[in-house]
Amino acid sequence: MNFLEMLAQREFLIAVLAAVSAAAVVFTFGSGFIVKSEMKDRIKRVALERDKMRAEEMARLRGSGVADSRSIRRSGETKTYMKNVVDRFDLKKAFQDDATVDKLAMAGYRGQGHLTTFLFMRFATPIVVFVLCAIYVLFLAPGGRPLYMNLAIAIGIGIIGAYLPNVLLKNTTTKRQMSIKRAWPDCLDLMLLCVEAGMSMEHAFKRVAKEIGQQSAELAEELTLTTAELSFLEDRGRAYDNLGRRTGLDGVKSVMTALIQADRYGTSVGQALRVMAEEGRETRMMEAEKKAASLPPKLTVPLILFFLPVLFIVIIAPAVIKVFGPGGVAGG
Repeated sequence: MNFLEMLAQREFLIAVLAAVSAAAVVFTFGSGFIVKSEMKDRIKRVALERDKMRAEEMARLRGSGVADSRSIRRSGETKTYMKNVVDRFDLKKAFQDDATVDKLAMAGYRGQGHLTTFLFMRFATPIVVFVLCAIYVLFLAPGGRPLYMNLAIAIGIGIIGAYLPNVLLKNTTTKRQMSIKRAWPDCLDLMLLCVEAGMSMEHAFKRVAKEIGQQSAELAEELTLTTAELSFLEDRGRAYDNLGRRTGLDGVKSVMTALIQADRYGTSVGQALRVMAEEGRETRMMEAEKKAASLPPKLTVPLILFFLPVLFIVIIAPAVIKVFGPGGVAGG
């Protein structure tokens, strides 16, 4: 039996749909356990990052310039073969630029291990996609096309596959930034309360990270990492700047700039946070109003396609039945 004929059979389609439904049910009930596991992984990642910065800072203070690698446990360890491929083909020169590390940090991937994995995926993904597509178009579904045409299709899809790691990275970054952006105004309000209560910025960041974790685990992770940087870095402005650079959000960067200026010129941190918190609430309200204003145009097409035909049927159907039914004008 031909493979394409098997795909067109009714029993095969029913089996595929049943398998997809079962997988959806398993994923729905197992998502709660996955979220808990991800939270534990994030907390562990923050702790490992803090240990790494502590070792690097102690090495810098001693004047060695390089931290002891045995005292640093890195969360983003990669496979040996990936590192060998990256080093052998010098993929850092081919794929890495000045913004690569910042893009990975905005997606929540920090450390040399994640960078090596990303470079390896950029190298291996188009090759794997090309091989899989070539096997499909040459052996599984040749379709009577010439050999060069099948190879051209496989090469084209392989070139498209080269952008797959960047697309996935951008998608992860967007989701992470949306989570941080939604929780950032509440974070500013909590931070303002902590500062006005007499806490230092280190304790304020630490306290807010604990409170904001249920709303946005990503923001709690960034605040915890900033707390560690404030404790071990000499320049507090560098810790603030790192937070804005890791998130990549204009709102976070503006607040961090205000904190840097307040720390540099000795102005009131509470006043700066109060102004930025008010701006954050106003920005959130403007975004809500913008979404509410864009709702009527979005409902126009569904209204025309789904509501109006049903409404016309309900209104006109009794008259049509009365006219064309038994005893009606047309039926008599």
